[in-house]
Amino acid sequence: MTTKPVRKAVIAAAGFGTRFLPQTKAMPKEMLPLVDKPIIQYIVEELVEAGIEDIVIVTGYHKRAIEDHFDYMSADLRSNLKQGNKTELLDQTKGISDLANFVYIRQKGPYGNATPVANAAHIIGDEPFIYTFADDFIVASPVRFKQMIAVYEQYGSSVLSCTRVQKDEDYKRYGIVAGTELQPGLLEMSTIIEKPGKDQAPSDLASVSGYLLTPEILGYIDRSQADLADDAEFNIQAAMQMMIKDGHQLLACEIRNARYYDTGNKLEYLKTVVDFALQHPEVKEQFSEFLHNKVNGDGV
Repeated sequence: MTTKPVRKAVIAAAGFGTRFLPQTKAMPKEMLPLVDKPIIQYIVEELVEAGIEDIVIVTGYHKRAIEDHFDYMSADLRSNLKQGNKTELLDQTKGISDLANFVYIRQKGPYGNATPVANAAHIIGDEPFIYTFADDFIVASPVRFKQMIAVYEQYGSSVLSCTRVQKDEDYKRYGIVAGTELQPGLLEMSTIIEKPGKDQAPSDLASVSGYLLTPEILGYIDRSQADLADDAEFNIQAAMQMMIKDGHQLLACEIRNARYYDTGNKLEYLKTVVDFALQHPEVKEQFSEFLHNKVNGDGV
């Protein structure tokens, strides 16, 4: 099957980060560090590894730090690193701005996860694209976006990244999908229900952390917004359900070799920091020893 290449991505990064106040009064939650990189950089690097060239980051009024992070480094910082002979850090930091072509849009429109895509529609055009978020992600091998693109290249259809529900409360946190199994871990979707609760859930397969969407979704987002009640949340799942009803194929892909991280609240963020610190080549051994001693009461 001949398909257009997936070259563009949209990252939603306009939330206020109220769960992390007062820290996020001045610092976007997407810039909270996982050891020595902000959360959003991990998402960007994953997109780039999957072949994405153009990344649209939809931000709010207080998110200038994100733009600064992916901009070219300042002359003062370059000079400082050169004088300190910190060439490896210099190369790493200079490379951030070259990861992709970045476009920034200020979000405007109704509350809900369809608004960033609606805002970026004029840049997406008639191409397939990845839509993802800046505070949750899936660590997988191959990276989740490569897995999703492989499915898209086989079927030519939109693909949702999914993981199995681990806890009963997760049925109230995520969209749950159901459908016909095409192959192990891949469903042709018949429905997606946003946050149904365990009793109303059609399966245990949760749509988390992003979508690969064909451009047809843009028209359905417009239709969904036109029908939106004044106090309703503008969710992209409604547009997906309209697509399914009209006969479009949407696929739910269970990401293989996966660990899902949601850094959107304090506890999950701290768990993520610990996991990443235990894998970081510079600190993992000392940090592991520190945790061991802490747990066993053997001192600091």
